[in-house]
Amino acid sequence: MIWIAGAGGVGREALDTALAAGVPVAGFLDDRGQGGTVRGLPVRAPKELAAGEAYLIGIADPAVRARLAALLDGLGGRAATLVHPRAIVAPETELGPGCLVMGGAYVSSSVRLGAHSQVHYNATVGHDTVLADLVTVYPGGNVSGSVQAGEGATVGSNAVVLQGRRLGRYAFVGAAAVVTRDVPDRTTVVGSPARPMAGRGA
Repeated sequence: MIWIAGAGGVGREALDTALAAGVPVAGFLDDRGQGGTVRGLPVRAPKELAAGEAYLIGIADPAVRARLAALLDGLGGRAATLVHPRAIVAPETELGPGCLVMGGAYVSSSVRLGAHSQVHYNATVGHDTVLADLVTVYPGGNVSGSVQAGEGATVGSNAVVLQGRRLGRYAFVGAAAVVTRDVPDRTTVVGSPARPMAGRGA
């Protein structure tokens, strides 16, 4: 039995993943909706998580995931990992605590996903890639082999990160961008080939 932190779009998609995987969900943890229900499940404040209870964070923003993980771990919560049965996770691949892998995703062999990382539906992660904690690959994103993504990096919908590139901490790859060069920390890149947005990072 797990609690899903976040009752928005990604939280409901995490619920879909749990239902498909046969993992019972107790409800949602969300300050904004506490006291109500979402899809028939109760919503309570995150601070109400009891020690020993399992949770998964269903929020796309990596900085928010980091704050929530620190809160819930401090309460004695246990980060759970969810993998949709229609996702493919190849051999010799390691999923850290709190990972979410949605339906249609493909995670290749010898990959490491850090804690609280997310691979959304129909996204792919190539062989020998290392995603640090809190990395997000949005729907349809394609991360090629031997990529290194730093903590909190995000790959947008239908974006492509070419073989062997590096994404810095909290770098953001815009939708449909094609990353042909390394991306520095906290830099947003867009376009094909991807280039930094004016006034957004190096």
